[in-house]
Amino acid sequence: MQAVILAAGKGTRLRPLTDDKPKVLVEVDGKPLVEDVFDNLVDIGVDEFVVVVGYRKEQVIERYDDEYRGVPITYAHQREQLGLAHALLQAEPHVDDDFVLMLGDNVFRANLGDVVRRQQEERADAAFLVEEVPMAEASRYGVCDTNEYGEIVELMEKPDDPPSNLVMTGFYSFTPAIFHACHLVQPSDRGEYELPDAGDLLIQSGRTIDAIRMDGWRVDVGFPEDRDEVERRLDEAEAAEQ
Repeated sequence: MQAVILAAGKGTRLRPLTDDKPKVLVEVDGKPLVEDVFDNLVDIGVDEFVVVVGYRKEQVIERYDDEYRGVPITYAHQREQLGLAHALLQAEPHVDDDFVLMLGDNVFRANLGDVVRRQQEERADAAFLVEEVPMAEASRYGVCDTNEYGEIVELMEKPDDPPSNLVMTGFYSFTPAIFHACHLVQPSDRGEYELPDAGDLLIQSGRTIDAIRMDGWRVDVGFPEDRDEVERRLDEAEAAEQ
């Protein structure tokens, strides 16, 4: 199973932590964010990484070279930061079949394996790990509207009036059909090629995306205080195990 990891971001909002390094090398609990991503993916059976790098990419490449824990790494380059759908397209030449996608700045302690199993067993075209957030916060995310079967029927990126409080996290399982959808995406008002827009094109073409509700937690590390939140949660989990 291949995994694409999006690791090209500058992490502007994480300054000063990113003044001298890319976002994914910011350390949480003594470990770079991308290394935590790698470990999660190895644990669910991934045996090949495709890492999309960009800002200060040489630091990531020099640190991990061509493998991590025996899993080979291929690098793809996003030369301009034009959104997640654009970043994913940089990996297309290196992806052979169904694959998982994970954002390199999210820390998960959750049921990632359930997403892969659902997509494979149901032969859906994609499966997304989703979570409920307070309704007042939903407009900050990619929002999912689902039907009674747990299938996503509409996706919206940061809508002003969200139809639900169910939002995309940073973990997905896809067939290669997502690449065709990414090629068709038009720039958003932000000037970026948005991943929810690509997912919505899949739905409009009659393809199926299953929503898997998260069991556990995740933190999108966008600000320095998010790193503090991750470390607090990890400390709590360690104390509970003792």
